[in-house]
Amino acid sequence: MPCIQTKVNVGISPEKEETLKKELGNAIALIPGKSDSWLMLTFEDNCRIAFQGNSQEPAAFVEVKIFGKAPDSAYEALTAEITKILGRELGVGAKRIYVKYEEVQHWGWNGGNF
Repeated sequence: MPCIQTKVNVGISPEKEETLKKELGNAIALIPGKSDSWLMLTFEDNCRIAFQGNSQEPAAFVEVKIFGKAPDSAYEALTAEITKILGRELGVGAKRIYVKYEEVQHWGWNGGNF
């Protein structure tokens, strides 16, 4: 039950969104036990993001939420992969990306909780 929420201050074309869906879907497998079969993705483009006082250069804030826990090494690997993806696809530099992780104990779906 992972969810990756991506906010960027640049536009995302429909074609880029499809590429991001595929690449982030593959990347989530870096977290043990997670796959794109349960992955929810949200994209917010053209956000008003200022990082280090600069809102002119591309920047991103990514939140990754998972049901349960994962080792720090998995988060390190996923951060590296998300950074590569956003750099390659949207031109966001590594120094202008924040990735936040949240381990969720209670996760609801289909009228109940896991």
